[in-house]
Amino acid sequence: MSTEPETTPAPAPAPGSRIHGCLLGGALGDSLGYAVEFDDIAAIRARFGSAGLQDFSALDAGSPFSDDTQMTLYTADGLLEALEWANDGVAADITACLWLAYLRWLGTQGVAVPPSAPVQPPRWIDGQEVLKARRAPGNACLSGLATGEMGTVQRPVNPESKGCGTVMRSAPFGLVPQLGPESVYKLSAEAASLTHGHPAARQSAGLFSLVIQGLASGLGLRDAAEAALGHLRGGVLHKGEAPDADVLARVDAALRLAGSSLGPEELVSELGEGWVAEEALAVALYAVLATAPVPGTEAAAGAPEAHFRAAIAVAVNHSGDSDSTASIAGNILGTYYGEQCLPESWLAALEAPEVIRGMASRLAAVTGA
Repeated sequence: MSTEPETTPAPAPAPGSRIHGCLLGGALGDSLGYAVEFDDIAAIRARFGSAGLQDFSALDAGSPFSDDTQMTLYTADGLLEALEWANDGVAADITACLWLAYLRWLGTQGVAVPPSAPVQPPRWIDGQEVLKARRAPGNACLSGLATGEMGTVQRPVNPESKGCGTVMRSAPFGLVPQLGPESVYKLSAEAASLTHGHPAARQSAGLFSLVIQGLASGLGLRDAAEAALGHLRGGVLHKGEAPDADVLARVDAALRLAGSSLGPEELVSELGEGWVAEEALAVALYAVLATAPVPGTEAAAGAPEAHFRAAIAVAVNHSGDSDSTASIAGNILGTYYGEQCLPESWLAALEAPEVIRGMASRLAAVTGA
C-alpha cells in the first residue's frame, strides 16, 4: 500500500478568471519589463543587482504599462464590438471591427487618423485617459495604421515588417470560446496583417493566439504550445502559404531548451532578443516552460504565484524587448492559472487596474464566461 499522501488536483480556473488573469497577467509582465525595455543585461544588473529586476518593489516610482497592454485592450474591444453585434443578431466583419479599434488607438497616440478612414463613434475604452499616454509604440503599428488602408494578407501594409507588435496584442483571440482553432488563427493573422506584412509576423501572432486558446480550454502549458505548433504545421495557414522557417525554428528551440536553465546571454543567443515576432514568442514560451514546477515537488506547492514570478523574471531580464516578452509570458500564465497566480503586491502597483478589469469583465460577459 502506498504511503504517499493523496493529492486532489486543483480545480480548473473559471473562464472569467482566465480572461481576467490573461489581461492582468500580461499587463503586469508588460509593466515590469517596460522599466528596462531598452536596457541590456549589463545595465539591468548594474541597476538592480546580479539577479536583475525581480519585483515592483525595486522600482521606487513604479512602472506604467506600455503600448503592448494598450493594443491588447483595443484588440479585446474590437472583438467585443463584433460579439455585441452578433449577440444582437447582426453579422459584423470582425477584422473591420479590429481595424476600427486600432484606428481609435492610433488617435490616442497623437497621430492623425487618415481622412480616408471610416469615422466611428467613441466607445467605453476611448474614454480611459490612461490609454492615451504614448508609451514607445511600435513604428510598424503606427505607420501601418496611418496609411488609412486596411491591410490584408493578400495586400499587406509594411510587407517586410515582422516586429513583435503583432504577437504582443493577440492574446484576446484565444479567449473567445465560440471560435474554433482555424477561426482563431485566421482572425489573429488577418489582424496582424493590418500593420505587419511579413508571414512570420502573422504566423507568430496566430500561433500565440492558439496557445492561449489551448490553455483556455484546459490544456497544459507544453501541450498547448505543441498543439498550436501542430495546427501551424497541419493546415491552418492561408491558402498557398507555408510555415515560416524562422517561426518553426524559434518555437522548436524554445520547446527543446525548456528543460535547461539558460542565462540571459544564452537566452538571447539561442532564441533572440524578442524585437521580432517569432523571437518574442519563443522567449516567452521558454520563460513559462523552463520555470514550471515539477508536479509533486516542494516547489509545486508554491505554484501558481511562484511560477508567475519566476517566469516573468526570466522574460524581463535579458538584452532585448523585455516588456513584450514578459507581457506574452504574463498572458500565458494568467490564462493557464487564472487570477490566482497574480501577486497581490504586484496588482497593487499596477497602473489603472480598473481599466484592465473593466475590459476583462466586458469580454467575459459577452462571451458568457
